[in-house]
Amino acid sequence: MNYHRHGLDLAGAYEEACLAELRALKPGNVHVFADTGETKVADFEASARVSAPSIGRPGASVGARILGAIGATHEAIGWNTNLGIVLLCAPLAAAAEARGALRAQLGSILAALDRRDAADAFEAIRLASPGGLGKSEHHDVREPPAVTLREAMAEAAARDRIARAYVTDFEDIFETGLPVLQRAQASGLDEPWCTTAVHMAFLSRFPDTHIERRLGPQKAEAVRQRAAEIIEAGPPGPASLATLLAFDAELKKGDLNPGTSADFTVATLFAAAIMRLPAAGT
Repeated sequence: MNYHRHGLDLAGAYEEACLAELRALKPGNVHVFADTGETKVADFEASARVSAPSIGRPGASVGARILGAIGATHEAIGWNTNLGIVLLCAPLAAAAEARGALRAQLGSILAALDRRDAADAFEAIRLASPGGLGKSEHHDVREPPAVTLREAMAEAAARDRIARAYVTDFEDIFETGLPVLQRAQASGLDEPWCTTAVHMAFLSRFPDTHIERRLGPQKAEAVRQRAAEIIEAGPPGPASLATLLAFDAELKKGDLNPGTSADFTVATLFAAAIMRLPAAGT
């Protein structure tokens, strides 16, 4: 049964998850430790603010949340800052409005996605024009959808980790992101370092599909291996600051932006926040 819980501040939880991710050192991605180049932290902060109302809109479909959030971002910012974040967070927000455990309700939300959700998501993807977007032989976003959003994501799952999430009920978040976040919090790390731990977990365990789409699988795997080496040397924390900053500079010099890992980091923070909200994720 889906219903809106009055006082459930999903928009606020989503915006805070986006901002918390920016406060953490995420090698290769946008963060306050190295706010340089064309991708300014301020654009991502503004994106979080303007997209939040659509993500948290009571009773909205997943597709409507996606299109509303990306439409607002496109109007305010003019370039793609948050498509992956929105694609992951919209189903989580819809699931948060349902009675029961977050993971179970998310599975129900994903199973119920329809062609209207696909049409809205396709329009949002066209608006965002993400890097590495090519023409697909099946279910191309430039054409009206002939399938549900989940079916379209299934076709792309082998080459895109976010699409894969739609057919695994967000396995990566529940099996990797949240456990790593909980362990980092239990160890006493400050919030930004807990976020870094999540980002590095995704980066070290899975080849980043944003890098893979743009620069190929060998580059993505090389980044994964280097991240794994850093993690093996010690968990993220103040003692690893210099190593992580050097890794960050190395990735940015090579234009190796692990955007998918960063997107999953935001979604993990959002899922954790939902599970803390009154009457949500229980």
